[in-house]
Amino acid sequence: MKVHETRSHARASAEELAESKVGKGKQKTGHDGRDGEQQPHTPKNKKAKVEGDGRGDRNGKSTSEISAEFEEFCKATRQHLSVEQMRRILEANEQDPSGADDAVVQRCQDMMFYGPLERCKICGGQLDCTGSNYECRGAFSEWSTCTYTTVDAPRKDQLIKVPDGIGDDGIIKEWVKRQESRRYPHRELLLKDKPLAGFMISLSGRLSRRHQTWREEIENNGGKISNNVNGISCLVVSPAERERGGSSRVAEAMERNIPVVSENWLIDSIEKKQPQPLDAYDVLSDLAPDGRGIPWDKMDPSEEAIESMSAELKIYGKRGVHKDSRLQEQGGSIFERDGIIYNCAFSLCDQGLRGTNEICVMQLIQVPEKNVHLYYKKGRVVDDGKGEERVEEFNNVDDAVKEFVRLFEDITGNDFESWERKKKFQKKTLKFYPIDMDDGIEVRHGGLGIRQLGAAAAHCKLEPLVANFMKVLCSQEIYKYATMEMGYDSPDMPLGMLTDQHLKICEEQLVNFLVELEKESGEKANLLWLDFSNKWFTLMHSTRPFVIRNFRELADHVAAGFESIRDINVASRLIGDMSGATIDDPLSDRYNKLGCSISPLDKESDDYKMIVKYLETTYEPVKVGDVIYGASVENIFAVESSAGPSYEEVKKSPNKILLWCGTRSCNMLRHLHKGLLPAVCRIPVPGYMFGRAIVCSDTSAEAARYGFTAVDRPEGFLFLAVVAQGEQITEMSTAPNDTKELEEKKVSVRGLGRKKTEESEHFNWKDDVKVPCGRLIPSEHKDSPMEYNEYAVYDPKQVCMRFVVAVKYDEQNMEMDAAEGS
Repeated sequence: MKVHETRSHARASAEELAESKVGKGKQKTGHDGRDGEQQPHTPKNKKAKVEGDGRGDRNGKSTSEISAEFEEFCKATRQHLSVEQMRRILEANEQDPSGADDAVVQRCQDMMFYGPLERCKICGGQLDCTGSNYECRGAFSEWSTCTYTTVDAPRKDQLIKVPDGIGDDGIIKEWVKRQESRRYPHRELLLKDKPLAGFMISLSGRLSRRHQTWREEIENNGGKISNNVNGISCLVVSPAERERGGSSRVAEAMERNIPVVSENWLIDSIEKKQPQPLDAYDVLSDLAPDGRGIPWDKMDPSEEAIESMSAELKIYGKRGVHKDSRLQEQGGSIFERDGIIYNCAFSLCDQGLRGTNEICVMQLIQVPEKNVHLYYKKGRVVDDGKGEERVEEFNNVDDAVKEFVRLFEDITGNDFESWERKKKFQKKTLKFYPIDMDDGIEVRHGGLGIRQLGAAAAHCKLEPLVANFMKVLCSQEIYKYATMEMGYDSPDMPLGMLTDQHLKICEEQLVNFLVELEKESGEKANLLWLDFSNKWFTLMHSTRPFVIRNFRELADHVAAGFESIRDINVASRLIGDMSGATIDDPLSDRYNKLGCSISPLDKESDDYKMIVKYLETTYEPVKVGDVIYGASVENIFAVESSAGPSYEEVKKSPNKILLWCGTRSCNMLRHLHKGLLPAVCRIPVPGYMFGRAIVCSDTSAEAARYGFTAVDRPEGFLFLAVVAQGEQITEMSTAPNDTKELEEKKVSVRGLGRKKTEESEHFNWKDDVKVPCGRLIPSEHKDSPMEYNEYAVYDPKQVCMRFVVAVKYDEQNMEMDAAEGS
């Protein structure tokens, strides 16, 4: 490409460019340096006087004068340069010419007036000026856009190049020629204490302050006021506006899909010195004509929990017709041809500067005696009015398939056939990734509903306590609650019905991340944390993703979350569809499929009393906020699973000990059906520090941490297992640097915590099984990362489940109000 180069720095004088439009501009002279700085291109090195506010630039003009010139320059360039020409100018000057037209125009104007920007030092991407800072528009992986920002971006000390054929009318080239002796001015950014900069705001109704007072406050914080709703960012109203039906301005804002927010948005934005999410302050969401709602990740956590628990799963698996299509009511079913099921769900999470967290669902739905319909939905969880949703009917099946394939390729950048036939897929930057749904029914849809629970237990032929136990494990509730707590509860994303291959990819990504992290430190390591967070919350779509920053968060929200989703998938397959009548005793049917013997212990038996003593002696209250929770035994069940070793096998091994295992209620069915499995990976925190091991404890206090659910769901379960430690036991009071040798040799490990049970109180149960029941006392290992002792074994054949203890967590420090007690 041929370019025209000037002999010196090019910089636009808006006055001259404006003059050149009518052919009477003259070159100005006498612009010297700021603060006495000499200019190499001026014929005389004289000190310049700076006019205006004293914050001038090297060309001797004040900041306000330069800003005014830039505005005039922008108007002129829009008249004389097309967007395509601006792209060519950017490319000639080694700037990114891609992006939306508006972004290209602003980038080109900034470059021509203030000089070309250097590339991002993190990823080499294009920096753009936002007015308040410089942000990178590049990406450091296919999963993550760059998050680099700065308020002082360096610019290249080079000439502006204008390709041949641009500005043939002579105006642009004449302007460039006139600027040969000029230097680029410094671009002053908006002050950080202007949180409303860029916002055009309209006020309506009686607010807590007079409109004139708010006008001054808004303008002082960088915003602008409009007396109508055309082109505004939001309409601020009083809550009373809703009760009285809303003004004409509110109705017009709703019609135009403009956010209508409470006065608190202004107050919080100014107090926190940054604009708050408009969605979180929307006061008319349920009145909007398009059903606009607040995305879950913008809600108050308690409100989100209520929405989640009351929400119905809208797509339950590969053959599930999306509820919002309303075609299932007409007998609609997912279209299938040549072994391909035309139903795809996608996720995209990028917590960079764009803050993207979206889902997409595409389905071809065949309605009996009617045409094929395409259902398409794209947006955030609980659509905020900015998403897209449609049902389109096709007269020709081939046309419907072609449109489905086109949409798949458009949102993923991948070939549909390669994905469906071979599961071949390459993630592309800012493109969606498919969530590989399995052909089944997720338990949040197929499990027992609230109205079925009592009837199911009443028709069950099992022993009543066992029937009630199975009723809990087969209900939707515990799985809904678990996914809600973990943030994996999107109604549009059936994470409880995924293929084994998708789960394997998730596990591999976690393990690979830990390997990569060991090689990096400093800023590179921080980028790895962000990149993995985006990757994880794309593969496991979350309603509230965040940037994982440490190993504790990795263990609690990723490793434990993955194990729970994996176990819920097992429960979904075992439970299947129980939405029909309960008279045929579905609980007994699932009990038989479980492959585990379950029988309640007599509360007067020695075993029952021993377990109660063991729990009470080794328990310490769980503290959540300011509330302390104790634990009491509700029921105890003796269990023997066909998936693991029998008690008869384990009792022959040396060094047997009865230990506690904590678990979420949502994991119980998998444990009983498949046996206890080792941890998914090694993370240097208690519970995971010994790598791929089955980890138990000699204290119910430690197990209760994993079994505790939430303050408004006090029921939980703990396991008691007989663990055969074997002849060789390794004791550790620090986390091992590497667990490969332990895993290969299957050496038992006893992790020594800061507290231990009083050994003089230990006793033997039957068959020389030791019960480490004793008061909790401080140990000599005061610097141990573990609070309580942990026992790790690497061979599942060394562990035999013996009892399930149903517990209830009770508030111990709750004070009853006097009025309530009377």
